[in-house]
Amino acid sequence: MILQQLPVLNELSNAFPPRQTPVPSPGSDTQPLMGFFTDTSVCIGCKACEVACKQWNQLPSDGFNFTGHSYDNTRMLSETTWRHVAFKEKIGGEKSRWLMMSDVCKHCEDAPCQQSCPTGSIIYNEFGDVYVQPDICNGCGYCISACPFGVLGRSPEDGRAHKCTLCYDRQTDGMQPACAKSCPTASIQFGPVEELREKAKQRVETLHAQGNTQAYLYGADSLDGYGRLNSFFLLEDHPNEYNLPEAPPQPLHGQETRYALSLLTGLVLMLLSALFFSKGDNYAR
Repeated sequence: MILQQLPVLNELSNAFPPRQTPVPSPGSDTQPLMGFFTDTSVCIGCKACEVACKQWNQLPSDGFNFTGHSYDNTRMLSETTWRHVAFKEKIGGEKSRWLMMSDVCKHCEDAPCQQSCPTGSIIYNEFGDVYVQPDICNGCGYCISACPFGVLGRSPEDGRAHKCTLCYDRQTDGMQPACAKSCPTASIQFGPVEELREKAKQRVETLHAQGNTQAYLYGADSLDGYGRLNSFFLLEDHPNEYNLPEAPPQPLHGQETRYALSLLTGLVLMLLSALFFSKGDNYAR
């Protein structure tokens, strides 16, 4: 069975205890930022990453019923699905083809979920990953609304937000994340983000030289002002085909201007109201 073939399953152990030592600043001289490069051009849709993620993190099954959207029973990322292999059937044109991608938290360089968290539950750990501390989360759901990628979900069991941790427990022990270790085609690559970006650019050049001029990087560079992703992708079609926004919104950018305009609008309305009532008093006299 495929479960028996996954190398990560042999490394399962009890959950690691909470980290007690102070968390250093991410991206320090001693610890580079860590992330994912997902190359969709070599993804075969085997779902080994999905299974390995659930197995290592002890996440519940999403059931065995197909959704009706191709060979998929998980549909999207959620509080219990931290890796999701998307299947997209492109029918028509010269030929039909598959688009497959293993989706995951983007671990944004400028994460709106982290900025919107009122309790400080969401932090950047020493590896530069966006990490939810479940013992501090109050389940308000602000992070869920703020994320433009639909990554986070709130558990009905504990009421808290959950998402990919980039296998923080494995990283602290010098191990690869479960999904990257189980990927048989190296579609999911893990390592220092800057090294992955250089490797990804070389991969795009190679594909272009081979005639695949549709290949490009999504999130390796700034996305229309949103910022870079520390978990980025090589795509072969429009981002919307992979359920990714072409220009993800950054809801907290420009909020000072919006607050100032709201305050100015309130003052203008207050002055107009005062003027209206003062004229009403004059007419009454």
